[in-house]
Amino acid sequence: QVETLKAKLLEQAQEIGRLRSELGGTDAEKHRDLLAAENERLRQEMKACERELWELRQQQQAPCRDCAHLQENARLQEWLSQLQREAEETRAKMAELDLEVQQKTNRLAEVELRLKDSLAERAEEEERLSRRLRDSQETIASLKSQPQQIKYIIKTVEVESAKAKQALCESQSRNHYLQEQVGMQRQVLKEMEQQLQSSQKTSAQLRAQIMMYEAELEQAHGQMLEEMQVMEEEKNHAIEEAFSRAQVEMKAVHENLAGVRTNLLMLQPALRTLTHDYNNLKRQVRDFPLLLQETLRSARAEIGQAIEEVHSTNRELLRKYRRELQLRKKCHNELVRLKGNIRVFGRVRPITKEDGEGPEVANAVTFDADDDAVLHLLHKGKQVSFELDKVFPPQASQEEVFQEVQALVTSCIDGYNVCIFAYGQTGAGKTYTMEGTAANPGINQRALQLLFAEVRGKAADWDYAISVSAAEIYNEALRDLLGKEPQEKLEIKLCPDGSGQLYVPGLTEFRVQSVEDINKVFEFGHVNRATECTNLNEHSSRSHALLIVTVRGLDRSTGLRTTGKLNLVDLAGSERVGRSGAEGSRLREAQHINKSLSALGDVIYALRSRQGHVPFRNSKLTYLLQDSLSGDSKTLMMVQVSPAEKNTSETLCSLKFAERVRSVELGPVSRKAELASWPSQEQLEVTKGLPVPFLFLSPRALPSRGHTSPGPGQLSGRAASIRRKLQTSG
Repeated sequence: QVETLKAKLLEQAQEIGRLRSELGGTDAEKHRDLLAAENERLRQEMKACERELWELRQQQQAPCRDCAHLQENARLQEWLSQLQREAEETRAKMAELDLEVQQKTNRLAEVELRLKDSLAERAEEEERLSRRLRDSQETIASLKSQPQQIKYIIKTVEVESAKAKQALCESQSRNHYLQEQVGMQRQVLKEMEQQLQSSQKTSAQLRAQIMMYEAELEQAHGQMLEEMQVMEEEKNHAIEEAFSRAQVEMKAVHENLAGVRTNLLMLQPALRTLTHDYNNLKRQVRDFPLLLQETLRSARAEIGQAIEEVHSTNRELLRKYRRELQLRKKCHNELVRLKGNIRVFGRVRPITKEDGEGPEVANAVTFDADDDAVLHLLHKGKQVSFELDKVFPPQASQEEVFQEVQALVTSCIDGYNVCIFAYGQTGAGKTYTMEGTAANPGINQRALQLLFAEVRGKAADWDYAISVSAAEIYNEALRDLLGKEPQEKLEIKLCPDGSGQLYVPGLTEFRVQSVEDINKVFEFGHVNRATECTNLNEHSSRSHALLIVTVRGLDRSTGLRTTGKLNLVDLAGSERVGRSGAEGSRLREAQHINKSLSALGDVIYALRSRQGHVPFRNSKLTYLLQDSLSGDSKTLMMVQVSPAEKNTSETLCSLKFAERVRSVELGPVSRKAELASWPSQEQLEVTKGLPVPFLFLSPRALPSRGHTSPGPGQLSGRAASIRRKLQTSG
């Protein structure tokens, strides 16, 4: 209980110290009254200012927007409202402080009451202990007096009778019981004395602690009074500063309001002027939509007329440009024909699923929208432009390609030698362009179909015979694709007539009379041609294929005989061994292909630089193409390129080679025609056993088999005049 009482006293002392430290000064109410009075005065002044501002607003006839005085007035009003809010916050804080002081005062009173109750309980406890101590002392004194009588009775009854002995025994037992009770009381007394001593010690300690606590309370009370005095002084100082600052600010507000009144009085004439100008502007704005619509109508009409004039001018310029472009192309083709240049067409194949996916198959080739002879290649971040005679985009059909070359094909009927060969890397579409498919044939089959159509159209006046041969150069060996032994190697030799032309002894030549015959020849030759699968092309041509079409004609009315050769060459594609993955026999084939194409490049370089010696004999391919590349022939190269990003290096090489080929001049082309008697039907049938003139063989090289050409004196007058006209026209 003493420990509990001590803890309660300590808690009450701490509570009293905390309440006194939080308690405000006695002058708080006085300052609060001063602040309330000052706030009331400020509120009245603010109301007066608002009333004056309202009167000034009532005096204005029109609102003045963006006025500096109104902005200043708004700023002052905002500042006044801020002061009002600060005053309200101050009043709220003062009310909170009053409430806290009242609560802490009540708590202090409760603590004092609890302290008094505790002191009263302590006094009662001490009184109770004192009473118990006195009772114990009296009991001890009474017990000390009783044993002497009992001892005395024991001694005096020793000589009594039996009753006396019995009574003595009872007395002795009672005495024994009382002695036990006395012993117990003595023990209880000792315990009580010990408790009393401990209580006295505890009371002394409690008194010392209470005195110490009272001293601490006195010290804390003094500190609290000092702190309260310091806080009071700080509060008074803060209130005085706020009051002085508020007075200064209110003085500035009064001065600003006076300035605003003066400015408003001075601005009234300006406001009237502005109101008048505003009304004028309002009338103009009302009339502005009509003026704007009229102006827009006239402007639209003028702009539309100007646009129409520009469009008509552009259409006229575009028409003239296209006409000039066609004229330039026509003149260029005529110049190429006169110079004997090799014509070069370019064809770009579409990107297919075999090319794969990713950035490597992005389209790197673009075309010129205004010129169909120019294409652009994006190579290593740089755009390179090439100009050819004609460029076919990926969407160009087989028919569109053949329309550009059919003029050369038909000139074969007139007795001219024509050579068309396809060049490009492997997988670029050379075989597709030259041979095509069954549903969409290429140049080879379309050329023969066109020749048959032309022959049928001239059947009334002319007799024609068309024969076809097919050969390939595989690993630098010339093989007959239409012969009974395709693996047999053939040789290229000079004609024995001394004309300097080349022919291939033993080369099979079939005479064709219909499209069905053409299909059979093509199918037989395609089966015998060497093709294999590589990493770059599933059906890669491993040889150079040559289709030789010979057209012999006779004009029945004049006896004029013409012989034309059409050579269609599908070159094997150049390839990089590292990319194609060629091994073994495929590697040997690739080496021979690249070697022959390199020899073709050397020949083109020698022809372009007009060297005295042209290395035609370095390869079977260039040796066979000697008549086509050395003049007296209309030659066209179809360069095939791939638009994929991964093939830009090969595409660049192919296009550069095409430009070099385009600059080669072979000289003017002559027509192969002569007046002679038409040989018998048996002479038109050529068998394998007879030597067949190859490429651009002159008709004079053919044996006449006993027929002799008539001299000039034996010709009729009409034939002589036709011959003179032909010689004059070249």
